Amino acid sequence: MTCLSSVFYVNNFTDEEINAEHGSKFHHRQANESGFFDKLKEEVELRKQMNMAELNDLDEETRIEVEGFRTGTYLRLEVHDVPFEMVEHFDPFHPVLVGGIGLGEENVGYMQVRIKRHRWHKKLLKTRDPIIVSIGWRRYQTIPVYATEDCNGRHRMLKYTKEHMHCLAMFWGPLAPPNTGVVAVQNLSNNQATFRIIATAVVLEFNHAARLVKKIKLVGEPCKIFKKTALIKNMFTSDLEIARFEGAAVQTASGIRGQVKKAAKEELGNQPKKKGGLPREGIARCTFEDRILMSDLVFLRAWTEVEVPCFFNPLTTALQPRDQTWQGMKTVAELRRENKLPVPVNKDSLYRPIERKARKFNPLVIPKSLQAALPFASKPKDILKRKKPLLENRRAVVMEPHERKVHALVQHLQMIRNEKMKKRKLKETEKRKRFEAEKAKEEQVSRKRQREERKERYRAQDKQSKRIRKGP
Repeated sequence: MTCLSSVFYVNNFTDEEINAEHGSKFHHRQANESGFFDKLKEEVELRKQMNMAELNDLDEETRIEVEGFRTGTYLRLEVHDVPFEMVEHFDPFHPVLVGGIGLGEENVGYMQVRIKRHRWHKKLLKTRDPIIVSIGWRRYQTIPVYATEDCNGRHRMLKYTKEHMHCLAMFWGPLAPPNTGVVAVQNLSNNQATFRIIATAVVLEFNHAARLVKKIKLVGEPCKIFKKTALIKNMFTSDLEIARFEGAAVQTASGIRGQVKKAAKEELGNQPKKKGGLPREGIARCTFEDRILMSDLVFLRAWTEVEVPCFFNPLTTALQPRDQTWQGMKTVAELRRENKLPVPVNKDSLYRPIERKARKFNPLVIPKSLQAALPFASKPKDILKRKKPLLENRRAVVMEPHERKVHALVQHLQMIRNEKMKKRKLKETEKRKRFEAEKAKEEQVSRKRQREERKERYRAQDKQSKRIRKGP
């Protein structure tokens, strides 16, 4: 009972009294806090003035040892092992920034970055084209390999960067910590007609052992065919390579699937041999779902690892005159342009219309012993056409006058029957159309009546609900 009465007593306060009480407590607490902070500030300032008074009495060297170098103090740095070109081509109008790097940034290794082509750069970036990257305190030229991560975690190499999306890039160079910004350019020339920055990126991982792969298709042809086994040549170069691909899936151009078993040496027979009498290597034994033909091509689709070039070239712009442009490794396109070399064209890579001849398969032959055991529905019922017509078809049939009259009468009756059936079908079609038209009209009238009934019902329900809300 005490609890209930106390709750009832609290609820009897008015809102104005509660607000006034809370406001006074809040202002009182705020005043106390501001006074505490002011007191702390006064103590800090007093201690600072006392320290300054004590330090002013000391000489400069002792004060530096106690306090350290103050802001705005000039320093003299001595740098050893500087190339003489930097002193010779030093320009005082270009200041030199001095900075420090962490211990982890002194090593060299692979870095993985998330890169995106700049939207103002007109061309896509090509894998293994040298670029100049600026990461932290360093600028150097490197050779990136672009890739994308599939849904199964595989890093698949890209020949070019994506149009409007991010992709991954792996390159070799001095390491930088994750989340470091990267800016990439193609060259340092200021006389470019297009936009200069080609891409922006951010470092994801360094010393990353990501395995980049790309698709590979090995093509071979059969050299000897057994029932469902065949020896495939020109697909592998050695028995060691066949051992690497044992159990891999293969497929013919006609769609027959198979599997690589092992290297075939004892089954070659009269196949050509290498010099010295040893059997030729690189011939694999494969099994298929069905017997293949000698004209079939056999494909093996696999993934091969891509190596990232271990190359980086630091920029030495401070070791040459300012009016010269630093020149690093050139791209393949620039070398072709300078030497006036045409772009090589692979005829197999050109798009051309493919004309495939329809293959004619041999007819299905069921042994007679198996036909006897089959049910009647599954037995072959194809009657072959006779090369020579039967005697009844070869001889001329001369009808008697009575037979001719009977034959003409049967033909007339057949014609009358066909005409009756045609007229009956036309009448049935017209009757069906009339019935469907009448049915559509009835459905339209029925829908209209149902719509009116629903309107009346909803109107009555609305009136009743309004009457209930108003009350008596």
